[in-house]
Amino acid sequence: MAAGTEYTDALITCDADRDLIERILTEHSRIPFSYGDVRMELAFDRVRDHYLLLILGWQGHQRMNGSLIHVDLKDGKFWIEYDGTEEGIATDLLEAGIPKDRIVLAFKPMSRRKYSEFAVG
Repeated sequence: MAAGTEYTDALITCDADRDLIERILTEHSRIPFSYGDVRMELAFDRVRDHYLLLILGWQGHQRMNGSLIHVDLKDGKFWIEYDGTEEGIATDLLEAGIPKDRIVLAFKPMSRRKYSEFAVG
């Protein structure tokens, strides 16, 4: 292996991971909200590797403002911090070819993660 190749491969993998999560969240942002006057906003931080799909608006007299999906990239893994979707973003990652050992269900307590098919941390 040529000198520096491992570093370059790591950068390519990270950029590929960033591109993938941005594409998946963008696809989710195009799904219309089923009720209320709600819009979706995307927030991508490629420097700190935080990726969010936010919901903003009104449902009747109730203000809505929060995360629908929050994924961080850490140590070569997709850390799903929050997932408010029906199917689950882990399903999208699996369909894109990401192995289960690179997906952390971070919204679950550490004590329960070991019983899932996914990475513990």
